[in-house]
Amino acid sequence: MIDRIHDSEERAQMQKLITIITLSAALSLTSGCSYFGVYKRDLPQGNLVDQEMISQLQPGMTRNQVKSIMGTPLLEAPFDASQWDYVFYLDEAYGDVEKRRLTLTFQGDRLANIDAQGDMDSDIELPTDQEAGPAPEGADPQGAMPSNPDEPEPAPGPGTAPSGGETSSEDEPIGGSSGGDDSVESESSSGF
Repeated sequence: MIDRIHDSEERAQMQKLITIITLSAALSLTSGCSYFGVYKRDLPQGNLVDQEMISQLQPGMTRNQVKSIMGTPLLEAPFDASQWDYVFYLDEAYGDVEKRRLTLTFQGDRLANIDAQGDMDSDIELPTDQEAGPAPEGADPQGAMPSNPDEPEPAPGPGTAPSGGETSSEDEPIGGSSGGDDSVESESSSGF
């Protein structure tokens, strides 16, 4: 009789274990079906180069003229500055990766060769952040301490360094008053 009770307890534990394993497997399989994904955003990097900019370039232009059209190059050889590279890379959130590369070669100070790789004709719309950028003129910075115009600024005491545009008085040394109490000075020079 004890064996029958012991067997029924083992069966109950086994059934609980099988139920837990089955539910865990079913839950993990169904959670894979409801995958929503992670928020991704377009990631543009480098210099945006398009056909309109390239069409303005002409062999024989100076480096300054090229820089005014194209901007500062992303890559410039450190030892031989005769080649400028403008590279643009756009990793779209849920799409393709677009790569553009423009290599400009100079002879002396003049543009000699233009080599474009990638689809320069396609338009790329970059997202604009409405909140980004400088604050409007006259706007107070966030978290700034309000100033009280009725409260006068404290006058600098003797021995303080001048601040922002004040001139120092040559009559009074920065170290303190010039006469009388030399006890502080003698203690510091005696090595205590």
